[in-house]
Amino acid sequence: MGYTVAVVGATGNVGREVLSILAEREFPAEEVIALASSRSVGREVSYGEDDILKVQDLDGFDFTGVDIVLSSPGAKVSAKYSPIAAEAGAVVIDNTSHFRMDPDVPLVVPEVNPQAVAGYKKRGIIANPNCSTIQMVVALKPLHDLAKIKRVVVSTYQSVSGSGKSAMDELFNQTRGIYANEPALSYQENFTKQIAFNVIPHIDIFMDDGSTKEEWKMAAETKKILDPDIAVTATCVRAPVFIGHAEAVNIEFDRPISEDEARDALKAAPGVTVVDHRADEGYVTPQECAGEDAVFVSRIRKDPTVENGLNIWVVSDNLRKGAALNTVQIAETLIASNMLKAA
Repeated sequence: MGYTVAVVGATGNVGREVLSILAEREFPAEEVIALASSRSVGREVSYGEDDILKVQDLDGFDFTGVDIVLSSPGAKVSAKYSPIAAEAGAVVIDNTSHFRMDPDVPLVVPEVNPQAVAGYKKRGIIANPNCSTIQMVVALKPLHDLAKIKRVVVSTYQSVSGSGKSAMDELFNQTRGIYANEPALSYQENFTKQIAFNVIPHIDIFMDDGSTKEEWKMAAETKKILDPDIAVTATCVRAPVFIGHAEAVNIEFDRPISEDEARDALKAAPGVTVVDHRADEGYVTPQECAGEDAVFVSRIRKDPTVENGLNIWVVSDNLRKGAALNTVQIAETLIASNMLKAA
């Protein structure tokens, strides 16, 4: 028997990607249910190449009999409906920010801390980390196993798809408008400044210490997933790219490690692809990673300005590994661990 799976937020960027990945990976689903707000009821979404699902209304949906809920509707919606689904007996894998730092909800990246899925029994919910955190900890894990990481300094270059379809439309419309001699700001809705031909060092709200919440998330989530003793400082920047986040990561270890040691550890790590050639095109950019599952690591080199320092460049598709793929992999981990039985 297969599993009954409900995808909440099925009409959004991540929800559509979840449906695509479920089909691609031949997830053992007997039934897949697409859920969204009342505005989307009756719309059709693709499930693989051949199947079409009609969207049902999330409000009032009876989750009885649903085994797994893959939820990406936004934090406020998830705060309401994820506990309802869990109370009905489903295991909820939540891709919003609402539950990530809840001490009773495990925060999971399967390549990093798969054992943490067992914690779902406390509330029936597993949290999917922030997209920028996921790709960083996948790259950090094999290095941390090699030599303990003391400190990470990361600067991100994050694509607009992290803010949803309307943000992608804004980049497209601003870019087109500039070439048509139209004022770019006439298309400004999602970002505080023009995003076309620009970068914006502001993702999420500002906090009292001057950091943004996105920067805080990267530090707090890395500690919860990988090691509470790792110090992380981040600068998160929105870039005029449609899909794919990039990160320049500076790492300080508690002992020396060579570039070759780091490269070998990364090559052997699950979910990581190393493309590191000191030549033209010998690295990966967001344009190449779109549609790919891997976390790509390039530009591996020593940092001579700190003791035991190393620099790496990390790129991944934020809609796949940064969101939908990781969500599906968590469900697969539950099944492989015999923690979830089909109804």
